[in-house]
Amino acid sequence: MPLQFESITHGVIAFGFFNIESDLLLLENNFIFADEFCRNIIALTENLSEKGFSDRWNVWQIEKGPEMGDLMGAMHGIHRSGFFGALYQKYPFPRRKMDFKQKTEGWKTQAEVKAILQDYGRLTVLPVHVEPVEERVHIGDYAFTKRVFQALINYVWEGGYPKWKDGKRPEYVTEMAECIKEKKLSLFSDALLKGYSV
Repeated sequence: MPLQFESITHGVIAFGFFNIESDLLLLENNFIFADEFCRNIIALTENLSEKGFSDRWNVWQIEKGPEMGDLMGAMHGIHRSGFFGALYQKYPFPRRKMDFKQKTEGWKTQAEVKAILQDYGRLTVLPVHVEPVEERVHIGDYAFTKRVFQALINYVWEGGYPKWKDGKRPEYVTEMAECIKEKKLSLFSDALLKGYSV
């Protein structure tokens, strides 16, 4: 499930997974698949210099309101409208609580999820910029401190809430962690990435 994170620019915002069958992440009303997110973090890690780093991330954007729908209502099968409603009609919340785990093979549903996204959102580009001296990361309109940016990465590493199924992570998540650990950049100096070592 998405969790709340403190941004510099917008106060508390939502970030995270929201359906265990999909690897799609949300950042408020912006959506990016986790494998793309991890590749973007790898590119940032490999290209960050003392002057900073700028990039552009492809994301899906859905207007808040009827187009996006009600996540909690969709999870409980109460509201079936909007993107969340359509997604949960295709991939319902598990009947057993013990099955509520983020699936490592969520990337396999990307084609189906993209087909739903196309009905409710639009593909757009978010500018991304890292300010190394200030230790700030800008993703679109949102700015984060180093600590909170690391928390976003740790969320993906852990599989959010309720964490990765059987404690196994997709390969792209492990590759991201490996790159972060090998580069030893100050932007990631306090990143936890529990259970990972190189």
